[in-house]
Amino acid sequence: MSTASIITQSGKASTVKTTFHRETSVRIEIEADPAVVWALLTKASDYPRWNSTVTSIEGNIALGEKIKLKSTLDAKRTFKLKVKEFDVERKLVWGDGQGERTYTITKNKNGTLTFSMTEKIGGLMFPLYAPMIPSFDQSFEQFANDLKKESEIIMQDK
Repeated sequence: MSTASIITQSGKASTVKTTFHRETSVRIEIEADPAVVWALLTKASDYPRWNSTVTSIEGNIALGEKIKLKSTLDAKRTFKLKVKEFDVERKLVWGDGQGERTYTITKNKNGTLTFSMTEKIGGLMFPLYAPMIPSFDQSFEQFANDLKKESEIIMQDK
């Protein structure tokens, strides 16, 4: 099943579960330049200011770099992630041994862009720890809305 087919409406997250993995996605249309959205996604120290789902990110968000992320979903845990793809103003992927999060920016013909975020987690041991992982849906929706709000404020100030 393609990611696009599991996304129902702009700003609304959806999740597909199987025995060995879970995939959550959200997409939202933003009235901003890709450079503005990309700058927000790649400046680690600025995340807690605009993103209510992230409490801190340490490190440099660049290809091959390692970052440490803390989120509101599990405030006690620090996620140690590696930046795996870094296609400027198009695609950013980071992850660890349990999963990957992919951010994509797609320009639309009407001058807007579509931001999408998908996280796939899983593996052979997934059935054992899956019940302990909270739903990402609300957090993904909040992340997308926070990004849209901040990007559009920046565009108004230009």
